[in-house]
Amino acid sequence: MIAIIDYGVGNLFSLQSSLKYLGEEAEATSDIETIRKADRLILPGVGAYEDAAAKLRASGMAGILMEQAGAGKPLLGICLGMQLLLEKSFEYGEHEGLGLIAGNVVPIAGAAPAGYKIPHIGWNLLKLRKNAAGKTDKLFKYIEEGEYVYFVHSFYATDCGEATIATTEYGAELTAAVAAGNVYGCQFHPEKSGDVGMKILKAFCEMEA
Repeated sequence: MIAIIDYGVGNLFSLQSSLKYLGEEAEATSDIETIRKADRLILPGVGAYEDAAAKLRASGMAGILMEQAGAGKPLLGICLGMQLLLEKSFEYGEHEGLGLIAGNVVPIAGAAPAGYKIPHIGWNLLKLRKNAAGKTDKLFKYIEEGEYVYFVHSFYATDCGEATIATTEYGAELTAAVAAGNVYGCQFHPEKSGDVGMKILKAFCEMEA
């Protein structure tokens, strides 16, 4: 079973529908024991970082995510959910993240040239990075280089180093996906990315602790 973390932030319905389309049992939940029993976890998120981080901690979800990630359970953050997995965000101030993946969150406006619309909304090409063995990450095992996915964001992850597994071009090279062990993050929305997104979710659903 896949537990979609419900902490009062995020569009849970479309994600749950996508997983059910793949034949996966998925439940949006804030129940600690249900989360502990789940095989995989997904952390969604939309809106302001500071508010989402506060709700994540106040709900007790931050602690259980740290616990379960530390135990090796596959965890996928999506959009703002991905950003919360990083160390810090500089979105209208400085805010602490969970620190499960190296990196910070900064404005696109400081990277993309003048004239680029912010937020970055729409379909963009996914550039997959290869590891030392010349292979792309297992999250992308069902897709090819140059596929398009759907983004909606005004801030992006930087300083992620080797955790960066995919980027996209929007006037500058922006981080599109990250990974550290069993913890993954997608800045784009797989559940809104058509067949390509479904293939990415399928790969995640096959990961084991």
